Formats: sequence, structure tokens, C-alpha cells
Amino acid sequence: MKETIFITGVSRGLGHGLAKVYLESGHTVFGCSRGECDLVEAYPEQFNYASIDLADHLKGKSTLENWLKRVSGFDRVILNAGILSEIRDMRDTPLESLRDTMEINVWSNKWLLDALLRMEQKPRQVVAISSGAAVSGSRGWNGYSISKAALNMLVMLYAAEEPEVHFTSLAPGLIDTAMQDYICGIEADQNFETVRRLKKAKNTPDMPSAEAAAHRISSAMEKFMSEPSGSFIDIRKMKS
Repeated sequence: MKETIFITGVSRGLGHGLAKVYLESGHTVFGCSRGECDLVEAYPEQFNYASIDLADHLKGKSTLENWLKRVSGFDRVILNAGILSEIRDMRDTPLESLRDTMEINVWSNKWLLDALLRMEQKPRQVVAISSGAAVSGSRGWNGYSISKAALNMLVMLYAAEEPEVHFTSLAPGLIDTAMQDYICGIEADQNFETVRRLKKAKNTPDMPSAEAAAHRISSAMEKFMSEPSGSFIDIRKMKS
């Protein structure tokens, strides 16, 4: 059965990969991001795109609500958009940087969900892209770790409020994206062990492409729903 799917952060990386995978399968995708997306020309009939800056709550919310008038609701929602704050110690991280990271990685998902859950047709499934950093406490990941931990709790709270919708926070594993390009460009620092591990994984099967990761995630969507709503799942720990 063909579905209508909502995905954030579709201009590149995992979001782009997920949108492409679903479009190739004949589904309808509503995708948003801040930048342009090449899928608009490739799939003019199936792909509905809106440019939304998730850092701008007031403008973004208005654009979203007008855009959503085109559809009664979605079968699945994938909250993928997020940013990685600069890798450095907490004591060296400005409060403003933490606020900016929280705005995108947490609070934008709150107003997105509020709008989506008010629609005539509520989604059957909501998957928020989290990270192993939400639970690892690895040095240097400051605002990213904090924001993903908060996202996990946000998802748990919505799951308690919306029993007819299945919610999952998903750690998608290592993926070869622009985020990893930034990490690989960081100078070696013995204090940041995770950075060294990620550099070592680059260009190996341990760090698949965004499209390969998207195929794995899309294939596992129904499996996610076998876990309690609100669960945090690390896809690397799932049984095949």
C-alpha cells in the first residue's frame, strides 16, 4: 500500500536518502529543509517540498501550517533534521551555542509534532532520529548529546499522551554524511576518543552511505512498532 510520509531535513544526508528510498518505492513524500532539494525535479508528482528554517519558530510554524493544508495527514513521520554542535568540552561551549542546538534538535520537533498531531489524520508512526550520543556521555559532544537525550524524553512524553500513535527515538548508527566530514576534519585530540573512532570508521562498512542507511531504516519501520511506544532503539543492536 502506498503511503504519505513526512520527513524533515531532506536536502542532504540521511533525510535525503530516506526521501529518495520512499519516492523510488512509489510513496508520496512531504519533505522540508532549509536548503534546496534536488528531489523536486526528479519526482515532481510524488514529492511535495517546502523550505522551512527550523531555527525560526514563528516563520517556520506559519509556513508549515499553510503547507499542510494540502493533505489530510500522514501515515508516517520521520523527524530527521538536526545539527551537530562543535566538538569541544562543556566548559568551553558558549551557552548560546547550546541554545541554538536545542532549538533545532528539540524544540523544533515540539512545534512540528503539535501541528502534525492536530491534523485530521494522525500519523500511525513517528520516528525521531536520535543518536547513541544521547546515552553515551562521550566527552566533547556537549550540546548534541544533551539535545538528543532531551529528544528521547520528548518522544516518551508524546507517546504517553498519544496512545494511538507509535513513537520511536532511533539511533541510526554511523552514517557517512557531512556531519562525519566535519568530524574527520577535526585535529587529533587525545581527549576525544569518539572522534578517533569515527575517523577510523570512515570509508569502511561500519559507516555506510546515507542511502544504504536509509534502506536499512525503511525496512525496519514495522519492527520498530513491535517495541513499546516511546522506546529508544539503537538500530545496531536490533536482531536481523
